[in-house]
Parts: sequence; structure tokens; C-alpha cells
Amino acid sequence: MNIISLSGTDKRLYPLVGPLVMNPSVLRQNLNFPFRTSERFSWFVAVEGETAIAFLPVERKAGEWVINNYYVPKEHIELLIKLLKKALGTLKADRPVSVISFLKDEELFRQQGFKEEKRWTRYVKMKKELKDE
Repeated sequence: MNIISLSGTDKRLYPLVGPLVMNPSVLRQNLNFPFRTSERFSWFVAVEGETAIAFLPVERKAGEWVINNYYVPKEHIELLIKLLKKALGTLKADRPVSVISFLKDEELFRQQGFKEEKRWTRYVKMKKELKDE
């Protein structure tokens, strides 16, 4: 398994993650919200062979990096930590990083140094300050 990074408009992104983002069970896990991308996104994709099995998109906004609408199969939750560490290792420390996490993943993000900012019924927004290493 490899983790690759692609810009949000990379021509390889669509054929790679398309089968996942159009999969009814993946969409259900995302509460039927569509996945989106643009030039402001970087995607971190876990790939086995030629097949994407998980992804974590990061959007560059004016005051923060935002992780939202990620997908990791339930049986591979450790992949979320690997994707997160890969993403955090590439982001500039010029702004904090926020995550809109599923409640079920809250503790995982807490263990990675994120702190709760806001809670909804199904999600929690958490934030972490990045530091230059």
C-alpha cells in the first residue's frame, strides 16, 4: 500500500478516486453529501496496486487548512492515521489545520493533537496548530 498526493485538479485524481466517491456505500458513509475538489485541494490517496482504497482531501482556505469528507473503510481505520500524518507532514505551518471529523473518529484525531472546537449531531470540528520542524 502506498500513499500518493495529488492536486485537486490532477488528471489522475478522477479515475483513481471516482469508483470510491460514486460508490453508494461510500456516499452513505458521507451522509450522501457529494465529494468536491478544486485547485485549492490536495488529496492524499491510499493505493493498493492500481486501486484507491482510502482518501483524505485537504482544502487550503484563507485562515486554515481544512480536512473534510475523507473516506477510510471501517476495517482499515489505521489508514486514517497514515493519511493524516502524510498530509500534516506536507502542509506549511503558516495556518492551523481543522478537521470535520465523524464522531466515531474523534478520539483518533484527539490522539494526534487536535482539540475540539465545535460539536454537531454527527460531526465534531477539531483544530491543531502546526509547527515548523
